[in-house]
Amino acid sequence: MFLGIDIGTTAIKFGVISGRNIRHSHSIQLTTQIEGSTQIQSAKAIESALRQGTQALPAALKAQIKTIAFSTAMHSFMPEKNGQGDAIYIWSDNQASQTIEAFRKTEMARTFYQETGTPIHAMSPFAKLLHLKEQGLLSSYDHFYGLKELAMRLFTGEVRIDRSTASATGLYALQEKTWSDAILAYLSVTAEQLAPLCEPTDCFLIVPELAEQLGLSQQVAVMCGASDGCLAAYAGYRSTGIPNSLTIGTSAAIRKVTSTPSFDLDKQNFCYYLKEGIYVVGAPSNNGGSVLAWAKETFAENGIDFFQALPHLLNETAIGSQGLRFFPYLNGERAPFWTNQVTAGFYHLTIAHRRPEMIRATIEGMLMNIRLLKDLVQVADQVTVSGGFFQTRALAQMTADVLGVACCLSEANEPIFGLYDLYDPTTVAVEIGETIVPDPQSANSYQQIAASYFQS
Repeated sequence: MFLGIDIGTTAIKFGVISGRNIRHSHSIQLTTQIEGSTQIQSAKAIESALRQGTQALPAALKAQIKTIAFSTAMHSFMPEKNGQGDAIYIWSDNQASQTIEAFRKTEMARTFYQETGTPIHAMSPFAKLLHLKEQGLLSSYDHFYGLKELAMRLFTGEVRIDRSTASATGLYALQEKTWSDAILAYLSVTAEQLAPLCEPTDCFLIVPELAEQLGLSQQVAVMCGASDGCLAAYAGYRSTGIPNSLTIGTSAAIRKVTSTPSFDLDKQNFCYYLKEGIYVVGAPSNNGGSVLAWAKETFAENGIDFFQALPHLLNETAIGSQGLRFFPYLNGERAPFWTNQVTAGFYHLTIAHRRPEMIRATIEGMLMNIRLLKDLVQVADQVTVSGGFFQTRALAQMTADVLGVACCLSEANEPIFGLYDLYDPTTVAVEIGETIVPDPQSANSYQQIAASYFQS
């Protein structure tokens, strides 16, 4: 048996797998403390959840577990002093926003992006370190770790970070496959203050005392694993043979598995290492399902029936919402703007527009933004899609029409499956689910609208 543990920002998921089939799964919710621009989680609470979740596995399965591996959310940042530090700053922590806005205007920003493949944005550990430096607080800490290091130290006694997770820090040189000397020197940080690097498939023995406490064999191997976004993309590719994937949850991301790194110096796609010869190129949005949730709270006459009523509303309103445009940047935006200064709004609103057009325009605007990301990542044919957004068939069809590509429904885009695929590269399961193709007439209408959609 193989145990994959996915440490996300809202929950930790535990999945026991054999033969690429889930034998058991459960999850434990995590709490984020939000105060102004600060968003942190507790390292102690995460360690406790890791222990609790592993202990809760059925004893019969635990006895058969041979390997454990970790998927972790990208861009986490945990500063420590003398081994002490409980605050983990997650990707959405925005304290470094002003610092990074100023840095983005320098030529150094373009150089560092091209070296690392990590966009210049407040989400990254690079930005958070630069903010600490500007505030004169670097000397308050002697090490800078994250979720992966936390999990590896707990389970193996070794502080380690895999190259996939490291490549999303903004501190890792993709070509040299090591910490960037130039970037660390710019920050006044040394490589010794960061965790030693390893490959995602490198394994370490579990701490014997922990194994005993959790009811595991002391011979269990702990594989370092990779980052959640890369693993989700890899899992979808291994499951379907389609290298392109789109996830719309609260946020959204479009990703492509490729053997060749690629960069856009102006719009800054991300380009992260997964394993030797495999990279994940993509673009994330802050504004996915959260936009639909906002529309529900703002416009729904009856929130309970909102999603049930959507298919009828979309059928009764015209493509283009009678000229109404919605810029969906309710939460600032990552790609293609990488700034929290951009805001949302309706444009070309007239007295003729009513609630149905406003709801339709909200959804069209969110999908039009994803179309920008699709073009940035150069996806032209088909994508696997996953996330709660696609549970409404009308929204899945609308996505295919707006993007102009076939959408293959897939629930295999899970980081835990990606972990298993790293662990056992011989197991291949090409299973393409239902494919939703664009309606030619609708897709043509959206293509014409897209050319000028974001011109206010």
